[in-house]
Amino acid sequence: MRYTLGPDSLPQDADAATLVGRAWLPDADGPAVVTIREGRVIDVTRHWPTVSLLLSESDPTAALAQASGADIGAITDLLANSTPEAQDKSRPWLLAPCDLQAVKAAGVTFVRSMLERVIEEQAKGDPAAAEGIRAEMQAAIGDDLRAVRPGSPEAQRLKQALVERRLWSQYLEVGIGPDAEIFTKAQPLSSVGTGAEIGIHPVSTWNNPEPEVVLAIGPDGVIRGAALGNDVNLRDVEGRSALLLGKAKDNNGSCAIGPFIRLLDKDFTLDDIRQAEVVLTVEGDDGFHLEGRSRMGEISRDITEIAGQAIGPNHQYPDGLMLFTGTMFAPIEDRDAAGQGFTHKLGDVVTIASARLGRLTNRVNRTDRIPPWRFGAAALMHNLSARGMLGTHR
Repeated sequence: MRYTLGPDSLPQDADAATLVGRAWLPDADGPAVVTIREGRVIDVTRHWPTVSLLLSESDPTAALAQASGADIGAITDLLANSTPEAQDKSRPWLLAPCDLQAVKAAGVTFVRSMLERVIEEQAKGDPAAAEGIRAEMQAAIGDDLRAVRPGSPEAQRLKQALVERRLWSQYLEVGIGPDAEIFTKAQPLSSVGTGAEIGIHPVSTWNNPEPEVVLAIGPDGVIRGAALGNDVNLRDVEGRSALLLGKAKDNNGSCAIGPFIRLLDKDFTLDDIRQAEVVLTVEGDDGFHLEGRSRMGEISRDITEIAGQAIGPNHQYPDGLMLFTGTMFAPIEDRDAAGQGFTHKLGDVVTIASARLGRLTNRVNRTDRIPPWRFGAAALMHNLSARGMLGTHR
């Protein structure tokens, strides 16, 4: 399916937003750190060679407002040049808005997705078995977990009751227990941006998108901003064994972030992130259409608690981190045969949208058919050195 990226990729209040991202500059054969001003893309790489350095500033919003830079084009032109069919490699296009940061993810932070993880585990990766298990789980505990505060005495009592009924699961442990699940989603620089193709491993026959809000966190543990993300997931692989989480989650093109990081300022605060609504749509070449909505207000742990469990006195990230906060949306609608549930097909166009963060759009392909990831940390350092950008950090 062909798709295009337009101005609606930006936040609805883009004129008031402080946006930071990355663009590929063909003339430099490398990436630039960019911001958006009055519809123009401004290159600020000479001030901050990496986004991670910008987000290490105590007040990156104020610092960015004072930075000058070269105009590399209209944002509408870069968006239009960021899809595979339309891309002219002689002109700039958008990349994922993060670079050297670790890319981590919090799992089972919403009741609905938590129960789906339990179902995956019980089904052993078989989608045909999922519907019966789902009905059994909902009959036993329903959505009562929604009101349970993780780590509380009430959660401990519920755990004991579920253990006695042989319904306890490792996913419930991290969902309502004291410790959040924090795992490595992708390697630094491996995330793809809006417009790019996302990858499904060819061994998988049961998989889904996971629309999420992604926190941009500085090396001091302070949340600096947020973006949209797709934590592409192989349900059959993880369902066979939680020890296969790496194979289920970290593949070529399996992590999409974008279109930009929106920095916190007086017009966009932590409460705006807490109140965000995320909308997922999937459009298939077969005429399939799926739409779902999730609200960050239904998360079981506050975003500051999740961030605090990821980084702090016991775990540091000198280059900062991007932290997926979890999804409540696990699509279960039948796509083909009854009882088989949802799975991706090649060519699906996935759009994740939120009014204050914009729209992240990607198309599904196989991991071995999309462009391989080759531009890592060493390539970035060589490129920045050749351009005279290292040592320019203000």
